[in-house]
Amino acid sequence: MSDRRLQVFHTVAGVLSFTKAAEILNMTQPAVTHQIRQLEADFNTRLFDRENNRISLTRAGEEVLSYANRIIALYGDMHESVKSITGDTSGLVTLGASTTIAEYMLPDLLGGFQKKFPDVQVRLRVANTDSVVSMVADNTIDLGVVEGEVNNQFLLVEDCQADELRVIVPPDHAIARQPTISPQELLNYPFVFREEGSGTRSVIARFLEAHGLHENQLNQPFELGSTEAIKGAVQAGMGISIVSRVALVKEEKLGQLVSIPTDPPVLRTFYFVRQRQKFRTHLMDELFQFAQQYCASSVA
Repeated sequence: MSDRRLQVFHTVAGVLSFTKAAEILNMTQPAVTHQIRQLEADFNTRLFDRENNRISLTRAGEEVLSYANRIIALYGDMHESVKSITGDTSGLVTLGASTTIAEYMLPDLLGGFQKKFPDVQVRLRVANTDSVVSMVADNTIDLGVVEGEVNNQFLLVEDCQADELRVIVPPDHAIARQPTISPQELLNYPFVFREEGSGTRSVIARFLEAHGLHENQLNQPFELGSTEAIKGAVQAGMGISIVSRVALVKEEKLGQLVSIPTDPPVLRTFYFVRQRQKFRTHLMDELFQFAQQYCASSVA
């Protein structure tokens, strides 16, 4: 039996989708289906039930998956053991990050990691928090770093670092000289919001709810899909907004924006997200440990 067919089976069983498995494996869907059918022919039984465009593991499929988990883990252990003997540090790791983190935190982190491990290729996928969590759950990426809370019992969620969000306004805005701004005052001005699924938006919504308000009460002329777009809109006088302090260093230094703390402050945590059961390679561990150290040293 080919280990490639076992790998294809393991991927399909993990996401319960031939289409998603094909994307992860960089194969066509018919090729994935063909590999599964060959494996089922070897065992002379179905490994998946296919009903109403959904698939699930049969009892035989669950048994094969149990062995596949151990076989693939051992196969990975073998590769890692040989690499440690030969001193080989090459390879590929895939990192996913929500937009704010990718734009303002990861460049330094990845630059430092690349200097330490020049032969390792790091592939970065940028999306909002919900999408990054989905990619970790689907095994599309090895490690996610997100700015919103994660509710998935099958994933490991660990603190990265604390972050503060602040109200931003142009320097000539009526409230630019205020020392703080209350949640209620946010309702008095046009508010430029992030899109649904954004970690920043979720944090702001929870902040408002904690003070008896709802995001629908904000005067929202439009929504934008990135922090850079929001900062540009605020600079142009289209409204106020709330963004991470890490995104404001340049604009505050140049006097293009003023940030105002809320009272009470809007605080959140950046999180690492990983699979609980996924086999971890030496390179994945190195990236995770490096990212942990970077976050610890970056705490203000």
